[in-house]
Amino acid sequence: MPEKVLELKGVNAYYKEGKQKKQVLEDVSFTLYEGEITGLVGASGSGKSTLCKCVLGLLKEYDGEIIHYTKSPQMIFQDPFRSLNPKKSIGWILEEPLKVQGGCTKEQRREKAEEMLKRVHLPVELYGRYPRELSGGQRQRVSIALALITGTKFILADEPLSALDVTVQAQIIALLKELQESEKICYLFVSHDLDVVSMLCSRVLFLKDRKVKEYADL
Repeated sequence: MPEKVLELKGVNAYYKEGKQKKQVLEDVSFTLYEGEITGLVGASGSGKSTLCKCVLGLLKEYDGEIIHYTKSPQMIFQDPFRSLNPKKSIGWILEEPLKVQGGCTKEQRREKAEEMLKRVHLPVELYGRYPRELSGGQRQRVSIALALITGTKFILADEPLSALDVTVQAQIIALLKELQESEKICYLFVSHDLDVVSMLCSRVLFLKDRKVKEYADL
């Protein structure tokens, strides 16, 4: 049996509207396991963003249990151009989480950054480049490298393909699957595109009317 990565038990989430509370999620429960890609699907306003914020610890207005069994989750964002610091080089961007984490020398940080570029099939020469000098697909590969560099086994991917053309989408899907298999990465893959979800995910959570309405194998 694969090891647990994340578990939600009876989560109810709220937003404050003045002195009132608006409930956004109701009694949400599910478990994610290592090496698994689970889709999170729902219409606009269904609660996907709220659920992600709860998982990431960005929303405190909830009750129930959210249990992490691995290192803190990392994010892959929808728009890699906006999520990468345009004033910093790719090398600096990749090394920054290692500086925060500590325990690495300057030489070790550079070595890890270059190794991560290779793992996402980017040339090491991009280390000194800036995000504006990269294509959209290259920037998203850097975002994936950034999410993985501290050793996390759980990645929350928020519409990571929607800003890319179809050909590049296929390449990123292949990379995500490759990393899933080689590193036993668990992804919670947020998308409105059921075709992409069916290609990538083995299971799917459907959010509707504040609840997980269906939890199905694809």
